[in-house]
This record gives sequence, C-alpha cells and structure tokens, in this order.
Amino acid sequence: MEKINSYTLSSLSADDVFVFSVVLCDNEIDRDGERFTVESLKTLEKLFVGKTAIMNHSMKAEDQTARTFKTELITDGRKNSLGEDYYYLKAWAYMVRTDSNADLIKEIEAGIKKETSVGCSVSEIRCSICKNDRRKKRCSHVKGNEYDGKICFDELINPTDAYEWSFVAVPAQKNAGVTKGLKIKEERNTLEILKNIEKSEEITLSKTECEKLFEEVNELKKKALDGEKYRNFLIKNAVSLAAVAFPEIGAEEMGEICKSLSVENLKAFTFALEKKKSGLMPCGYQTGEPTEANRDESNSSFVI
Repeated sequence: MEKINSYTLSSLSADDVFVFSVVLCDNEIDRDGERFTVESLKTLEKLFVGKTAIMNHSMKAEDQTARTFKTELITDGRKNSLGEDYYYLKAWAYMVRTDSNADLIKEIEAGIKKETSVGCSVSEIRCSICKNDRRKKRCSHVKGNEYDGKICFDELINPTDAYEWSFVAVPAQKNAGVTKGLKIKEERNTLEILKNIEKSEEITLSKTECEKLFEEVNELKKKALDGEKYRNFLIKNAVSLAAVAFPEIGAEEMGEICKSLSVENLKAFTFALEKKKSGLMPCGYQTGEPTEANRDESNSSFVI
C-alpha cells in the first residue's frame, strides 16, 4: 500500500483497491518474430514502474484501467525455444474499486480479461543472423526462416521508453497476460501486528491496521490508568499500616519501599501489616488499664 499510495493524491486503504499481477513480456520469440534480450528486460523492469494500463493500446484517458506499482524480472529454471534460460517481466498493478470498474474486476478474476501487450520503444532492432540493425541497414534475412539451422528473428535492443501496457485479445507475446487476480491480504489483528513488529525493525501497516492498533493502545492506556490508581491506593494503605507496625521507619522511606513492590507483593505486605496491627493494638482503655494505685476518685469525672 505504501508503493500504491506513492501514486495517489489521497491515501488509499486495502479496501479501496484491486491488485493483480501480469506477465508483460519475456525473452521468447513472439508472434511477430521478435524477442527482448535479458538486458532489455532488465531495462524495462525499471521503465514500466508507474506506467498505466489501458485497453487495446488506446491513447484515450477514459481507457485507462490500472497503474503499475511494482515490477520484477523472474527466471524459474525453464528454457525458451532457443535453449536459453527463460526470463519474464512480471508487473503488479492496481485499480480503484468503483462501480464502473466492478465488471472489469470480475472479468479479470474470471480470466476473461487476461492477455496483455506492451507499448515501448527501442533504439535497435537487430537481426539474429547477421546482427545488423534493421533500422539502419537492410538485410536479406526473413523472420521465421531458417539459415544454417538457425531461426531468424529480430532482437529488441536497448529500450529507451515504456509507454503503457494494454489488455488485448491477441498479444504478440504468447505468454503475456494476467497471471493471477488477487486481493490485498486480509487485515492483521493486533496480536499479529505486534508479532511482526517484534520480528522486524520495520513494518508497513494499512490504514485499518493503524486504526486497530490505535484503539488497542487507547484501551491499554485506560487499563493502565486504572491499574495505577489501584496501586497508589495499596501503597497509601500499606504506608498507613506500617506507621503503626514499624514506627521507626519514616513514611517517606516506607513509601519508597512500597513503590518497589509489585501489586501482588503489596497485597501480601498489606495483609501481613493488618495482622500485625491487630496484635499490636488490642481493644482496651485509651489511657491504660485502671489499677488501685492510680485510681483517684477525685478525677472520676474525667475517666473515659
């Protein structure tokens, strides 16, 4: 989504877009008797990023359907018809989910709109037999014919620009087309996001995931505030009880001791202090038990 939003004026979420991948071109000989070299494909890999997708190579703005946000040159161990390692240029594109695009998205997902064709320019078209640039010097070799057991074709050398790629009925490149229609993966829950953050230094979140994480953080803040209030209550209660049980320790010092304790330890400490207090302060006379020696009838009116 970060790459997609680099092309938008306002930030889009995963729910706003439909993403799919296409094979744009490869190093196989196409129906026109031409092929891209691997070096040309490497150049096109950079040139096609950000390019638009249209219908039938139409130059009308209303025929724009999608935009390319990522490309990758891939080889998978296969060989082309020349016995060389097969390479193909894969692209990822997005379109906005709108009512007007709904039918096109369904056709892509159903495999109806599948075949594609690229529009680009190259600085050299080289004959595979004599290596002449056909734009500068004509040769007698005919594409599709064999010369000394070698098939003749044109190599497209040094691409200078990539204009667009199009949905077409019959592409020149036999393997060009939509490889798989897909949706952006489902949004991760908060636990999955936190696991990803723990594993990696960098993580990209969608708008929805950011909102989920923000809600979770706010909820945790509320719980943390309630927990802090309860902890302060336990500390205050423990300090008050400790003033009776350990009068030789000042309130400030006892407060620091209590602050270092966990909530469970504070609860256990408070329980112990309450038991100690009940043993230190039995019920009785405020001024002590009366005895015959200290009993003074003249002060009887002041006896509590």
